[in-house]
Amino acid sequence: MRVRGSVIVITGASSGIGRAAALSFARAGAVVVLVARRAEALETVAEECREKHGAEALPVALDVTDAAAVDGLAQRVVDRFGRIDGWVNNASVSAFGAFQDIPLEDMRRVLDINVMGYVHGCRSALEVMREQRHGVLVNVASVVGVIPQPYAVPYTMSKFAVRALSLALRQEVRLEKMSGVKVCAVLPSGIDTPLFGQAANYSGRKVRAMPPVYAPERVARTIVDLMRVPRREVVVGTAGRALALQYKFAPRLTERALAVQVNRAHLSRKWTAPRAAGNLHSPAAGPGTVHGGFHGRRRTVVRRLATVGMLLALVRLRRRHTS
Repeated sequence: MRVRGSVIVITGASSGIGRAAALSFARAGAVVVLVARRAEALETVAEECREKHGAEALPVALDVTDAAAVDGLAQRVVDRFGRIDGWVNNASVSAFGAFQDIPLEDMRRVLDINVMGYVHGCRSALEVMREQRHGVLVNVASVVGVIPQPYAVPYTMSKFAVRALSLALRQEVRLEKMSGVKVCAVLPSGIDTPLFGQAANYSGRKVRAMPPVYAPERVARTIVDLMRVPRREVVVGTAGRALALQYKFAPRLTERALAVQVNRAHLSRKWTAPRAAGNLHSPAAGPGTVHGGFHGRRRTVVRRLATVGMLLALVRLRRRHTS
């Protein structure tokens, strides 16, 4: 698909990956429809798209858990622009802490936004795309949708569900012989976004992006590329691809190594963070940002060293396991 002049809807566009994707699409000449709960942040992104890249940008403040609102959004886009060429489901939240410590209402909220929010987006987007016989639907999942991690059970569950949703929809589209409609999944590794600072946290420890950390712009470029040349599933980040490969051949050892890595690097050693519901039930304040301050632009050599560290941890665990 040609990106210039296309109409792209992006949920979770107020910060992080969604915001980076909005700016990347604007730079490529697309019309961008920006969706999130934060009206102020959306206006800031829209202004940047217009002033820096000369793109047409439409900010729409809504909660993706409201199915009627998402349907109304799709209709509004079609009424204004005549079509929807691409839809990016990206709005996500998280909750950290031991499984028993995360309140049930917070677990439900994570699943409602991360799973049902995507379901609502898929239903609205595919209804339009079926009618027009073309379009690309991109669901942003995570590498933890392949390899589970501890202390973020609801988020991990949701990303497995997003992968399953994408796989099932891809099969249905194929059976309906809609060759012009594509369903893609993106699985980022550790990304430098504000999600970790805004997440609900019941761990008592500060949450950090787990190294190696990649820039959100890297994921945004992948999403734009998928609009041009759709692929079924793409892992973003060398570390994520290495983990997925390791998990395929040594699942038990990979799980053990990742658990150690999460405990040592994803959560701080200091037990000082207050218990808080983060942005689950109400959006974060402020104009929003792309980056979370975790240095996602580190040199490639640093990323490779971190990947080597994970491999060495696996080797040590294997030796202990066989000794």
